[in-house]
Amino acid sequence: MRLGYNTNGTTGHRWDQAIELMAEMGYRSVALTVDHYCLNPFSPDLAGEISRMRTVLDRFEMASVIETGARFLLDPRQKHEPTLVSAAPEGRAVRVNFLKRCVEIAKELNSEAVSFWGGVVRDAAAPEETMQRLAAGCRQVLDFAEPLGVKLAFEPEPGMRIQTFDDYRELLTLVDGPGFGLTVDIGHVHCLEPLPISSYLTAWRDRIYTIHIEDMCRGVHDHLRFGEGTIDFVPVMQTLKEIEYSGSVNVELSRHSHMAPEVMRESYEFLRDFFEVR
Repeated sequence: MRLGYNTNGTTGHRWDQAIELMAEMGYRSVALTVDHYCLNPFSPDLAGEISRMRTVLDRFEMASVIETGARFLLDPRQKHEPTLVSAAPEGRAVRVNFLKRCVEIAKELNSEAVSFWGGVVRDAAAPEETMQRLAAGCRQVLDFAEPLGVKLAFEPEPGMRIQTFDDYRELLTLVDGPGFGLTVDIGHVHCLEPLPISSYLTAWRDRIYTIHIEDMCRGVHDHLRFGEGTIDFVPVMQTLKEIEYSGSVNVELSRHSHMAPEVMRESYEFLRDFFEVR
């Protein structure tokens, strides 16, 4: 396992500064949230930025995951819109195009996976229809990613069309294939699922491509600093070792950029004993 940090929690820093800070503290992975300030896929200098990113990652020997949850990159007026479940086909096409661009970035950086979610249903369509919308978009991205050898890690997200592992299992009846796996957010599991976190890690061990980690309280989707929630991390980390998970475990505290160095350090100190650190 490699402990990492998400750049959505370092937006007050240039991305190269943020990665240098992570490396100094001991992190070995970075979750790169594609956004205005980092690997913007619509930038005319994207190729140059990818080259610079590759140099920085190589310099600090950092693994990477591409994250696609930028709040206002695609629409400056609506958070996270449009999505794969948006009512308008042209909106869904915008999201598909964005995800394909992220797949290309992941290929260039040799990233472990592209992590993405389904989206919030904002119209009155029946569940069957919104699932069909989602599956169609996933299939398009998967068909694009497979020949490139890029893995897709789908994240169940509270409040979205796919919230739970049961929802994800339903999605798998409509879209599946090599390279279509899971992003498991430890806090989300604790927030919504009825069983202990470890039971889901064991059950889905073969699908897990990347992991998000933070503290959280049951029933409340709020990413908290470690020690502020109610998660018992000891059995969680023991289970990850037992199932021989070898990917990245990336801290996701997107609302703490204003104090990123402090939160990065305390998160590392909280989690480091669970990892083999350099």
